[in-house]
Amino acid sequence: MKTHTTTNKMIYKTVKSSLVTFSQLMLPSHSNFSGKIHGGFILSLLDQIAFACASKYSGKYCVTASVDRVDFLTPVEVGELLTLKASVNYVGRTSIVVGIRVESQNIQSGEVKHCNSSYFTMICKDENGEKSEAPKLILKNLNEVRRFYKALHRIEEHRKAKEQVKNSIDYKSQDLIDHLLDNHDVKIEID
Repeated sequence: MKTHTTTNKMIYKTVKSSLVTFSQLMLPSHSNFSGKIHGGFILSLLDQIAFACASKYSGKYCVTASVDRVDFLTPVEVGELLTLKASVNYVGRTSIVVGIRVESQNIQSGEVKHCNSSYFTMICKDENGEKSEAPKLILKNLNEVRRFYKALHRIEEHRKAKEQVKNSIDYKSQDLIDHLLDNHDVKIEID
């Protein structure tokens, strides 16, 4: 298998050096009005573990730049043990993509449910709050290669979609208005 070597002083780290796992018992104070664990509470935990993972990996202060989709697949119940597992999936020049898997476990039955997976893009900062280079990534197995490639693909798709929206849509055009009226349950009442 081909490996990359370099003669400059670039720092490389493994995905394993980034692993963070966090578990917390879900309490009634974490629930919403329907008695399920509040999505905002889970989002807060996701942000915390993304910070811990990226900072552990980079050895630097990291801030959240963006969050890819967060789909809540199954509700989390009061009394379940919520476990978040995070690892670095991709590293750019100053950015780190952290993949997070969330599972809930019914403590009595032992049943484990996959609640969501999400991807946080974190930016490394130096002591002055300026962007700072992230250590580069060593991929040790094909699963890590797959995660790196999928992150790269999501980044490229996001960039393309952003460019397409920026360059091609005339929000004042009658064609766009007709498309919205014909294909969506919407009323347009512009003064």
